[in-house]
Amino acid sequence: MAIAANHFKQALRAGRPQIGIWSALANHYTAEILAGAGFDWIMLDTEHAPNDVPMVLQQLQAVAADPDRKTAAVVRPAWNDHVLIKRFLDIGAQTLLVPYVQTAEEAAAAVRAVRYPPLGIRGVGGATVRATCFGRTRDYMQQCGDEICLLVQVETAQALENLEAIAGVDGVDGVFIGPADLAASLGYPGQPAHPAVRAEIDRAIRRVAACGKAPGILMVDEARARECLALGALFVAVAVDMVMLARGAEAAAAKFKERPASAC
Repeated sequence: MAIAANHFKQALRAGRPQIGIWSALANHYTAEILAGAGFDWIMLDTEHAPNDVPMVLQQLQAVAADPDRKTAAVVRPAWNDHVLIKRFLDIGAQTLLVPYVQTAEEAAAAVRAVRYPPLGIRGVGGATVRATCFGRTRDYMQQCGDEICLLVQVETAQALENLEAIAGVDGVDGVFIGPADLAASLGYPGQPAHPAVRAEIDRAIRRVAACGKAPGILMVDEARARECLALGALFVAVAVDMVMLARGAEAAAAKFKERPASAC
């Protein structure tokens, strides 16, 4: 059995924009619905969602069950931790978004975590892991590096200072700009649309692209998302499942009754 091709990684390398959706509901049923909606990729979040490895396994299986197989799964570990990264790779994740990378050294640590020795420190699970199709994939250890896509998340003022060094690390395929955390780090908490933050994001997208790496972002405002794409962003999430559910439910209720005071 040959290793599965990572079409998401191929698209980024070819410069084809990939439109995605953020999944924070931490549920395989939701993942199955989203996988058939027509997006290029779906983010399975474990940093700010109540997700863990067994749950993500079910979500990966649900995404893979889509008959057209056009939607790629991207997994965000909770931290830049080689044990977490190993576990997500072993259950079959091919693309990872590692959060809170602030230096080239931290980016290099993430690269080592996705690579087997002697190039890295990923532990060998062999025939016991789903990534190898339980030992059925020929030469998995020799070939998987070509199909694993590593994205790192830049979300602080310090990370912006080190942006070219981070993007220049061999093995980093793309750099995701986290607008909410970046806004807070720049002194504008809760204001990712502040003009100063927007300007830094615009510059960051251009800087990453100038390094020959794929820039990415989460931007639910359609006009702003299109601006980011025009600037050169190649992987852009344009919706969040939890937000869609909350706002859609509120709108449906409001049609028939006075909206109750928020409990949050």
